[in-house]
Order: sequence, then C-alpha cells, then structure tokens
Amino acid sequence: MAEQLVSTVDEQALDEVVTFTSELIRIDTTNRGGGDCKERPAAEYAASKLAEAGLEPTILERTPGRGNVVARIAGTDPSAEALLVHGHLDVVPAEAADWSVPPFSGEIRDGVVWGRGAVDMKNMDAMILATVRQWARVGFRPRRDIVIAFTADEEASAEDGSGFLADRHADLFEGCTEGISESGAFTFHDGSGKEIYPIGAGERGTGWLELTARGKAGHGSKVNPANAVSRLAAAVARIGAHEWPIRLTPTVRAALSELAALYGIEADVHAADFDVDGLIARLGPAASLVEATVRNSSNPTMLSAGYKINVIPGEATAHVDGRYLPGTEDEFRATLDQLTGPDVDWDYHHREVALQAPVDSPTFARMRAAVQEFAPEGHPVPYCMSGGTDAKQFSRLGITGYGFAPLKLPEGFDYQALFHGVDERVPVEALHFGVRVLDRFLRSA
Repeated sequence: MAEQLVSTVDEQALDEVVTFTSELIRIDTTNRGGGDCKERPAAEYAASKLAEAGLEPTILERTPGRGNVVARIAGTDPSAEALLVHGHLDVVPAEAADWSVPPFSGEIRDGVVWGRGAVDMKNMDAMILATVRQWARVGFRPRRDIVIAFTADEEASAEDGSGFLADRHADLFEGCTEGISESGAFTFHDGSGKEIYPIGAGERGTGWLELTARGKAGHGSKVNPANAVSRLAAAVARIGAHEWPIRLTPTVRAALSELAALYGIEADVHAADFDVDGLIARLGPAASLVEATVRNSSNPTMLSAGYKINVIPGEATAHVDGRYLPGTEDEFRATLDQLTGPDVDWDYHHREVALQAPVDSPTFARMRAAVQEFAPEGHPVPYCMSGGTDAKQFSRLGITGYGFAPLKLPEGFDYQALFHGVDERVPVEALHFGVRVLDRFLRSA
C-alpha cells in the first residue's frame, strides 16, 4: 500500500531531501539578533538548486550578506490564485559543548540527520527544493502559480527577511492569497497510541515589551520612596502573576472540538458555560497543543538596573515576552497599562500581528487529505501556534498563512522540544514522508 502511495516521488527526490537538509545545516546561519548573521551562502545554495531545476531565482538583500531567494513556478491556470511556499534560512545559536554531535556537522547517523536547523527549518527548505526538482525532471506543472521564498532573519525581527520582501518587493508575490510554511503537520504522539497531526491555522501576535521605571537616584543607605528598582520589580511581579482570561478564537474552538471528539469527550465548544480548562485537563498530553493558545500571555524575561550595590539608580528596565490572540490586542494593551501602573512606562520592543486562517477552506481540506493519504492512522487537527512565523510579515500582502511542514515522527521523538533545543535532529524517514506529503498537497493545490 505504501509503495503505491509514493509513486509520484522518485528515489532521487528521497535522496535529495536528506542531502539538502544535511548540506544546509553545514552552512552556519546562526542569527543572534545583533545583525551579524549571514544567510547569503545558504541563499546561494538554494538558488543554485532552483536554477538547476530550470527556475529563475532572484537573490535579494536589504543588508549585505542577509540573502533572500524568491522564484516563481508558472501554473497551468493563469486565472488561479497563487500559493506562497516559504521557509527561513537562519537558525538560532547552538552551544557546541552541550551537543552530542557538532551542531553544524549535518551528520547522518543511524537514520537521523543531526544539527541546528534540522527541524527549524532547513528540513522544510530541503523538502521544497527536492519537490521542485522532482517536478522539473518529470515535466509537471501545478495548477496555480507557486512562489518559492527562502528568507533571512526569521529568528529575530524579520526586517532583513520577510518584512523586507513584503515591504519592498511585493510585486514578486503578485496573486498570492495563501501561503504555507513551518510548524504544522508533524506527528504528535499522545502516549495512548493515537497519532495527531496539528496543522497550523493561526498564530498569536507578538508583543515584546520594554518596561522603564524612573525614580530618584540616591545613596543606598537612605530611605527612598521613589526607588526605580522597587517600582519596576512590583510591576514585573504583577505581570508575572497575572492570570489572563480565556479568549477562544475560531481555530482554537475547532481544535478543542476535534480533540474532544477524538477522545470521546462530550463538549459544546460554543456554549456560554463551556469549561475550557476542564476539557483541557481531560486531554492528557494532547492538551499541550491548545493550552498555550486559549489565553494571552506575558512572561518577564530580562531585568536591568544599577551599577553599584550602594547606589540607587534613577532608572530600571525590564523586558516581557507578550503574546496575544487574534482580536485581543486592545485588551492586551489596556491590561498592561493597568499592570505596570503609574510609575512604570512601557512600549513595544517588537510587535507583530496575530493571525487567523480558516479551517473550512479548500486549502486546509487538501492539507488534511495529503496527511491522511500517507498517514491513514493519523488524525489531522487544526491548531493555533503559540509563537509566530514569517506568515505575519507576508500577511501584509493579504496572504493567509498556514503551518504545514509535514513530518512523520516515531514515538518518543519530542519534536516541539527540539525547536531551539539541544541535539536538534530529524529522522531520514520523516524527511521522506515530508517530501511525499508536500508533493501530494502541492499537486492538488
């Protein structure tokens, strides 16, 4: 049965997706957020693979060395809306001393590809390249135009990546109404034998905050009711302790409804008295797919004040990682005004919109069907990402974003923990599954 299903993907594509993942990992594109990342070598690598497939990729930079790649595959139906397929080239830092293998080795051992970017997200970049090259070999053209984009700077502000492309090169994405990228269609094992495949259909907004408290500087031995550190500490404590109220979006309601049905739990997710936390408590490990997205959040992450133990500084600062659900940003802002109080000012250090994608669209149905074809035992469900992706920036162009980077993972393989984690790796068989499912979805899109 499995061999019949994979007939559209040849052995070369299966080999290439592994090779490309490994070779991309070897190109160190560490993004520390200070502007020193150089994605250009990875961009040139991706562009060369696209060019070999007969495409005409363009490399674009806002800042020298911060390479982005864009190419278009012409579809057979000029009237059809175009689809954006995108992946980022940068990765977060890796401390080599903590790893079992050198993080930029791209080592392939015991059927697993190791290294930073193996799941976030050079694996998906490799799937895209392998799929496009497979099509070129057999002369396949999709129904709709497909725009391929490999971006810089996703792991920081995206100003040199998708933000730059959306703001300065919108013409390259003409006709695109939907897009797919990372963080969806991976196997989630619930511990009871069920395999769940969450498909991204929303993202919480990004509200990274900078808090500033000002007071009266003075000697540490004196009474000082205008102590900036005390004022800031009180505000940070209030923010950290705040319990945000339940706010359900359509995507999260759909996720809760499908998960409840999967576990045989009666739940009316539209009822006024629906007990969200009660349902989540009954979902077992699957609760982790939804529990972070039924509320906004605000986590203090950084503090800075003073220069000497016996000197009260006149200013103290803090940073908070805030996330808000679609339609709740006004509430988020008003709540932070209350929590910070009159003695602490705050502003966005970085802000990006929350996203919502329909789960009843033909595109979502095709993603679900592609997963089920190659994982008939699996249960695809919609979910909202607790963090964010480049889909936020591309939404400026009216592009609805979905999370779809398919991987079939063995039980015990904690995919979510490997995002930005130590010993990041991906099984070869997961890459094979991914390129098969991606190929089937894009052929049907």
